[in-house]
Amino acid sequence: MEMILATKSSTPIIGQISVVMGWIMNGIYKVLDGLFGIQNLGLCIIIFSILIYLFMTPLQIKQQKFSKLTSVMQPELQKIQKKYQGKKDQASMQKMQEETSAVYQKYGVSPTGSCVQLLIQLPILWSLWDVIQNIPAYVGSVKNLFEGLATQIIGVGGYTDLIQNFITDNKMTRVKFLVEDGKATADSVINFLYALSPSQWDKLADMSQFSGFTDLINSTKDGIQGMQTFGVLNIAEQPWNYIKTGSLILVIAALAIPVLSWATQMLNLKLMPQAAAQQNTDDSTANSMANSMKTMNTVMPIMSAVFCFTFPVGLGIYWISSAVVRSIQQLLINRHLNKMNIDDLINENMKKMDKKREKAGLPPQKITNQAHQSVKNINRIEKGNSGSNESERAKKVEESYRRASGAKPGSITAKANMVRDFDERNKKK
Repeated sequence: MEMILATKSSTPIIGQISVVMGWIMNGIYKVLDGLFGIQNLGLCIIIFSILIYLFMTPLQIKQQKFSKLTSVMQPELQKIQKKYQGKKDQASMQKMQEETSAVYQKYGVSPTGSCVQLLIQLPILWSLWDVIQNIPAYVGSVKNLFEGLATQIIGVGGYTDLIQNFITDNKMTRVKFLVEDGKATADSVINFLYALSPSQWDKLADMSQFSGFTDLINSTKDGIQGMQTFGVLNIAEQPWNYIKTGSLILVIAALAIPVLSWATQMLNLKLMPQAAAQQNTDDSTANSMANSMKTMNTVMPIMSAVFCFTFPVGLGIYWISSAVVRSIQQLLINRHLNKMNIDDLINENMKKMDKKREKAGLPPQKITNQAHQSVKNINRIEKGNSGSNESERAKKVEESYRRASGAKPGSITAKANMVRDFDERNKKK
């Protein structure tokens, strides 16, 4: 059995973020309990997910802006790739890099713009999951519920082996369990108790080694199950176990978890802007990447539904609630970006770039002029048949992107043809 560090995460950055998120989760629990008398961890998980994803909305908007501009830039970037296709000498590679950089500069974006947003979001998401799966480490009221029983268990001779065998026999693979000097820590025992499903609580109470405090086991079970009950389901139980009971209400409720997990994630993926600019290209690498992404977008929701059958209900609730929040968030972001003029978006990026250059002691317009000149040079290549092909491909790109994103006339995506006008004006300068 894999031994994982108990209670709070000790991973750098993630551990610190988890502490802050733990304060939020603990605050949510106290507000629900103090103001409304509600002690429901399923509801806490939903509210917690909503708040964290709302907090990340500005990061999502920045990432979506970059995605929109990237789709508009694709015809120019593909033109550069075609120009230098098969050329591996240093001079050609350097020229390709310079011309590619010029395109990004023209639109006022950085090639690593999307990566930066993801690097910021990933630790937050990892920390969010750490708090959800390890609630006793962050919510004091939940931890206090187990402390009395954990103390009694620790007083039993050989308790560490007893718990380890119980975990192995019941396939509790996701329990955080740490052994120090041959004995399980008190926090590890609490982690174990929190992860017990209703049927596993009954097995624990039937163990002869713990017969001296069976009443305490049952009272603790009643207390935690009151917190873990969400509707007719317990967030620590697996949907598959409910399905095996044969109870119609429980079967329907249990089946709803994986079905809703699949449906909400599919909805979220449908609302995400697609990289339509790669759909009409002859670039085999781009086509391969697009097909891989399409396959992943199909498989991932199905996999989440499959996992939901054998994972605790609480995980399914988290996946569903987070997908719903992301979908609503994406609808609002799409509406916001579709109202934006693409020239305004480019100018906004240019201003930010100029400020950065000003701090570095460089002339604000220097990089823009260089970018325009480089793009002029790019647009001059292959004027014959390739020019006609590029024009036709650009039209296909614009129409494809407009359909993929569901843009309305006058939206940012519908105005992709303004990019060609922008290029034409630069050619005359």
